[in-house]
Amino acid sequence: MKIRILAAGGKMPSWVQEGYQEYAKRLPRELTLEMVEIPLGNRGQKNSAALVEKARQKEGEAMLAALGPRDHVVALDVKGKSWSTEQLSRELAGWQMSGDNVSLLIGGPDGLAPDCLSRASQRWSLSALTMPHPLVRVLLAEQLYRAWTLLAGHPYHK
Repeated sequence: MKIRILAAGGKMPSWVQEGYQEYAKRLPRELTLEMVEIPLGNRGQKNSAALVEKARQKEGEAMLAALGPRDHVVALDVKGKSWSTEQLSRELAGWQMSGDNVSLLIGGPDGLAPDCLSRASQRWSLSALTMPHPLVRVLLAEQLYRAWTLLAGHPYHK
């Protein structure tokens, strides 16, 4: 199974790349993790509401175009359901049993486009806190690794 993280934004600091890669490489071959960066839309200098919405829509169109037709889509959304690590491991087991690839969507500074939220089968909230997008990438990779270790009976979670 492949899990792809589709994240709006690019040019991440080296610590983000290193943190993400550390957990991605720990996963087994049968559960690969891939990062797909979606370019941010142009919000202009004044960040007008119209430009912001146009940028968010452009990001959403690029995310939707990057999805496979059978992908199970999970939108990371502050209004989504909060999962414990144990719940995430159960979700991961279900995703693996389905045989479909999974795409996790991380929106830009203004969130995900409505079409992305509509396409999602699930909405997951990592936290009620607002987090910087670079940190979300590392946190997400670590939590997916942790969930896998629970399923595999690996002692990492203890």
